[in-house]
Amino acid sequence: MKGDFEVFPMIHRIGILTSGGDSPGMNCAIRAVVRAGLSYGLEVYGIYDGYKGMVEGNIVKLDRKSVSDIVNRGGTVLRTARLKEFKEVSVREKAVGQLKKFGIEAIVVIGGDGSYMGAKRLTEMGINCVGLPGTIDNDIASTDYTIGFDTCLNTICDCVDKIRDTTESHSRCSIIEVMGNHCGDLALFSGLAEGAEMIITPDHPIPEEEIMRTLKQMHDSDDNKRAIVIVSEKLYPNIYEFAERVQKETGFDTRADILGHVQRGGAPSAFDRILASRMGAYAVDCLLEGKGGICIGMVNNKIVDYDIYDALALPRDKHVSMLRLIDILK
Repeated sequence: MKGDFEVFPMIHRIGILTSGGDSPGMNCAIRAVVRAGLSYGLEVYGIYDGYKGMVEGNIVKLDRKSVSDIVNRGGTVLRTARLKEFKEVSVREKAVGQLKKFGIEAIVVIGGDGSYMGAKRLTEMGINCVGLPGTIDNDIASTDYTIGFDTCLNTICDCVDKIRDTTESHSRCSIIEVMGNHCGDLALFSGLAEGAEMIITPDHPIPEEEIMRTLKQMHDSDDNKRAIVIVSEKLYPNIYEFAERVQKETGFDTRADILGHVQRGGAPSAFDRILASRMGAYAVDCLLEGKGGICIGMVNNKIVDYDIYDALALPRDKHVSMLRLIDILK
């Protein structure tokens, strides 16, 4: 915690919402915001269904019991939704009107970069907002890790471990598509953790001819009769057709697996629970200091805050050191 605000809080009522794709650990962040807010004498309101619920006035006062026994639950108890129309000033004006009906003076928004922009726009309209990075993709440059990334990564590794058993038993090539939404971190980290023979991401694509040549060499060698290839989603329009080409050109019996939304679910890991709790409590401190239009991150294990515009302008680390390590360990 950053300071003592119990005597003269600058605000009295805050809200919290989750927006965009759900991620494990969101409930831990909700709990942290509610418990931290109550400890400072604030009233805390849950806004259901993200910005859509804000516009519709789907808002409920929360207490300590409201967030009991949710730290081990995946998803979000406040539910989530996407509302593209929130970009429109008239829609945001309706949202601000609903907040004023409830006397809500500030908001904690848990979500990705699209959710951050909504938070920044609301701040510019007089409602201070703080964003927390809730997304499995790890695609927010202002934090080393986003809430949900570690849990998703462990889910992927568990799935790949199981696929590996069949891959080795049948001397196959398994091409496994993981989530990431144009960010390759899930593929890169899981590929390293699983000792994958090949990792293909948006930041570090591999020409198809090189893929085929490498896999054919592996198939024809005496040392290695199976291969695990991990691919970021959206790199190939049809991963099954790609697997068919691999089989035809390399000689490997090849199968494609899309892990899909199983990656989003499940109980959050200990790391995500702690990260979300630290960030949630810090967000309340920032609101009590009168800050708005900022987002919270963890950099070198320290919780920090950035202006949202500055955060979204930061370049993403391409993990060059990790790629070198992968090359060394092949």
